[in-house]
Amino acid sequence: MSTENEGKAVPGDPAAPSAPPTPPVPPSAPPAPAPAPEAAATHPADGAGPQEPPTAHAAHAAHTAPETPTTHAAHAAPAGGWPPPPPAVPSWGAPHAPVPPGPAAPRKRTGGLVAAVLAAALVAGGVGGGIGYWAAERDDDGISSTTVSSGDTPASFKRDPGTVAAVAAKALPGVGTIQAKSGGSQGEGGTGTGFVYDQEGHIVTNNHVVASAADGGTLSVTFSDGKSYDAEVVGRAEGYDVAVLKLKNAPKGLQPLPLGDSDKVAVGDSTIAIGAPFGLSNTVTTGIISAKNRPVASGDGSGGSNSYMSALQTDASINPGNSGGPLLDASGAVIGINSAIQSTSGGFGQSQAGSIGLGFAIPVNQAKNVAQQLIKTGKPVYPVIGATVNMNEEGEGAEIAAKGTGGTSSVTPDGPAAKAGLKPGDVITGFGGHQIDSGPTLISEIWTHKPGDSVEITYERDGKSAKTTVVLGERTGDS
Repeated sequence: MSTENEGKAVPGDPAAPSAPPTPPVPPSAPPAPAPAPEAAATHPADGAGPQEPPTAHAAHAAHTAPETPTTHAAHAAPAGGWPPPPPAVPSWGAPHAPVPPGPAAPRKRTGGLVAAVLAAALVAGGVGGGIGYWAAERDDDGISSTTVSSGDTPASFKRDPGTVAAVAAKALPGVGTIQAKSGGSQGEGGTGTGFVYDQEGHIVTNNHVVASAADGGTLSVTFSDGKSYDAEVVGRAEGYDVAVLKLKNAPKGLQPLPLGDSDKVAVGDSTIAIGAPFGLSNTVTTGIISAKNRPVASGDGSGGSNSYMSALQTDASINPGNSGGPLLDASGAVIGINSAIQSTSGGFGQSQAGSIGLGFAIPVNQAKNVAQQLIKTGKPVYPVIGATVNMNEEGEGAEIAAKGTGGTSSVTPDGPAAKAGLKPGDVITGFGGHQIDSGPTLISEIWTHKPGDSVEITYERDGKSAKTTVVLGERTGDS
């Protein structure tokens, strides 16, 4: 019987018997009883486990083994089942003894296979979930299957300590956006950043952030939780570009940021900058330490005094509004105060269009000393060598000028430089082991020290190099 007509009634054809006639059997031989039909297979191919649902077995069988005459008989199902029973084959002549079947040749499946696949496809949508659940519950071989859905994932994702997200989440509550307005009729001002220095409510920032509001203006600090507090200036240091504010009604639970050690920073260390670039509060950017001891002279663009720093250079994105914000290391400790950026025009300051990957921060060791002095006395203290140097020449060192301001001596009588034997015209080429190429570089290096420090100086006089040691003096307040 061809499998192309499987499941359909096949009319008898006398001219085409379904089986060749067999030799007659002697009358004395009773007819052999017909073999009992085999039971329909309902188990998986491995023969183990509970009885399968008929529909599931039909789909399974259609994709497993090719059908033979024996397996076709095994597919017989009770009335009303699927597939329908095979058609009856008309008898020809008297009953004959059964002839043992020969080896079955492979049979070509076409229509029957297609019918089974189509039937399985039609019911897949309705029984797919049930079959999946039934298959997952089976444990024929002691092996269970578990499906995890997205609903089983943890409610909160924990970020490991040291990741940028973890460091930022911990530091952001201790960083505030500063709004400064002048006391003039126009109420001009700007936006900057500061960070919590202690639980008493002291905020450290840049001087140029608060300078416009220092005399009769208003200041406020807004934190990442949206709460804002009025503030006042405790002290300012123009030369260092550092200022300290104090919240007027400091809340309980302020989170001071931990201070790191900027002397131990290495080129290539990771950095994280937090600030309010162009007024966008709580902005976090990342980069590395690109260089150390970078001499920088910066101004606020208002014509005021320049500030000098032996800066940490970073490629973390820093823009106007980041000024005064913390530069953090990978552990979340403050290593610098973001203060200046390089402009495409070649100057340092705060009025540039945006970051070009050259940002500069005041080392926190220096800023910490200044902040402590401002909190204690309200005035900055600067270390000095007691000599006036040329500020316009660079490349050959810092030359001590021939005359000081207003025609006075360029070397303060009985001052640190005079006691060290320095004279007008001497060119200082080294200070504390760092090369000096200009006046601003010398000042930047001097201000990394404290009054009273002894520092070795290398200088040239009449073409000859010499060394001496200077004990730094001090100057109080901005001149």
